[in-house]
Amino acid sequence: MNQPDRAHTALVFAQYHLFQITDPEGALSEDVDPNHNGLVSAVGGNIEVLTGIHTGNVEVTVELHAQRPDPGADWEEIAEISCHSPSGDMLVTPLMDDPADLPSLAFQGPGSYRLRLHATGRDRAVDGTSKDGVVEAYLIQSWPAAHQDALLVKATDGYGSQVRARPANDTIVIDREDSLDTQAGRERDILRRSYRDDYS
Repeated sequence: MNQPDRAHTALVFAQYHLFQITDPEGALSEDVDPNHNGLVSAVGGNIEVLTGIHTGNVEVTVELHAQRPDPGADWEEIAEISCHSPSGDMLVTPLMDDPADLPSLAFQGPGSYRLRLHATGRDRAVDGTSKDGVVEAYLIQSWPAAHQDALLVKATDGYGSQVRARPANDTIVIDREDSLDTQAGRERDILRRSYRDDYS
């Protein structure tokens, strides 16, 4: 079994049903339909992880592996996505705040990586806020790997099933001046989603 080189856990603030994985120097991945697997997608060059709660802290653990690991045990949803880090600084980030206190997922520098996202607890407070403690947990396993299609490994929670059942939405086109790397761009993107009732 491939043990992680390093594993770290931190609280990450989710807003509008998501937190992100970003690279300050550019896009991580081509857009992937967010309804495809109900857990992780690529939107506007960033990777978005979908949360059941609308707003609040979630617990995120990052494991960095030299080779493909086995999936974690006892998780309700598991999905994989490929990405390419231009800078080697691929960070878990709230939607509108500084990156979480977690190591870079691109731990071997710039290049291609595979991310396996695990989730549990997304059905506990759907559309709510977590004011009295953390109700959702996530595990992100990262390892160097060539590009592969996104993959749904395990699907057992109700929230993921609801997301996968939604009809596909039109692609959101964001002007470079509306880049998600800027506060104004993120706010405009939230407004666009609100007009479409799309907070996933």
